[in-house]
Amino acid sequence: MWRDLSVPLAAATICLLLSVSHAMAETKTIFAVTFDLCDPICEGFRNEIEASGFDAEIVWRDYELDKARLPGLVAEAREIGADLILTNGTTATLGIVGTLADDGNSAYIGDIPVVFTNVANPFSADIAKDFDSTGRANLAGTFNRPDESLNINVIKSYDSSFDTLGLLYNSNEANSAIKHAELLDLSKTMGFTLVAVEMSTDGARPDPADIPAALDHLRDQGVRWIYVGSSSFLQSHADAFTRGAGERGMAVVSPYEHLVRDSHALISVAANLEDVGRIAAQQALRILRDGETPGDLPIVRATEFAYVVNMDVARKLERIPPFAFLQIAETVPE
Repeated sequence: MWRDLSVPLAAATICLLLSVSHAMAETKTIFAVTFDLCDPICEGFRNEIEASGFDAEIVWRDYELDKARLPGLVAEAREIGADLILTNGTTATLGIVGTLADDGNSAYIGDIPVVFTNVANPFSADIAKDFDSTGRANLAGTFNRPDESLNINVIKSYDSSFDTLGLLYNSNEANSAIKHAELLDLSKTMGFTLVAVEMSTDGARPDPADIPAALDHLRDQGVRWIYVGSSSFLQSHADAFTRGAGERGMAVVSPYEHLVRDSHALISVAANLEDVGRIAAQQALRILRDGETPGDLPIVRATEFAYVVNMDVARKLERIPPFAFLQIAETVPE
C-alpha cells in the first residue's frame, strides 16, 4: 500500500534542524587561567568575545603565581567540560599544556583546545615549534614581544654612554630564566655588560623583601639601566621594584607599559595589551565559532609597538629624553 511519507519526513527534518541549531547555539565555556595582572589583556579578550556576539561564558581562574595550583586547574577544566582554555603567561601555559615533549602526557591538557597569550618566548620555553604552527594539535597562541635587540637599541638611542645592563630574574619562572639567557647572549654581540641577580633560591618563589638588597648590588656594580626582562614577580611588586631602582639612580626599561604609566619605570617598548587580548580572542573564535583546528593556526604576532616615557621619572633621574626620542615616544605623567 502506498503511504504519504511527506509529513513524517518533514517533521523529522524539522527536528533534526532544531537539534543542530540547538547544538550550534549552545553556550561554550572558556576556562581562563591567569594571574592578578591579567588586565588589560583580560579586558581585551572579554571585550572581543562579547563584540563578536558569540555565545560564550568565560570562567576566570587566578593561579596566584603558585605553580602548585596549576594541576588542580587542569583537573577543574576537565571536570567542568571546558570547550577552550586561555592561558596567560609562560608559567600558566607550561602548567596547563607542558612542553612539546609532554604532548600525550595525561598530566597536561591535550584533548581541549588551548590558546596561550603573553608568553615571552614560546619557542625557548619549548611550548611551540615555530610561528607557522605550534606543532601540537590542540594548541594555538599569540606573540606580543619585540626582539630584545630593539630594547637595547632604544636604551642606546636614549643614552649614548650606555654600556651596562642590570637584570633581576628568577628560575621559578621559566620566562624569566629564558630572558636572562637571551640577554646574556645578546650582550656578547651588542657590546654591553650584563649584571644579573638571581632572585630565587632552589626554584622557590622569590621574597619581595630581597628586592632592596638586589638593587643595592646592581647599583654597586655601576648599573644605571635595569631591564625587567620577563617577570610576573616583578610585575606583582612593581612599585617596590621601580621606585627602589629610581631611588638608587637607576632607570627601569620595561616590556610592560603599565610599569611606566602606573609605577616608576622610565621607558616601555610594548604592544598594547588590550590589543593582545583581542588577538587571543580572535584565535579562540576561529576555533570555537569557525571550527578550525588549533594546531593548524599560525601564532599571531603583534606588529605595532608603542614607546612610552615617564617624564616625572626622567626629571627625578635627570635623564630628559633626547629630542629624537621624544618625536617617536608618548610622554606620560607619573
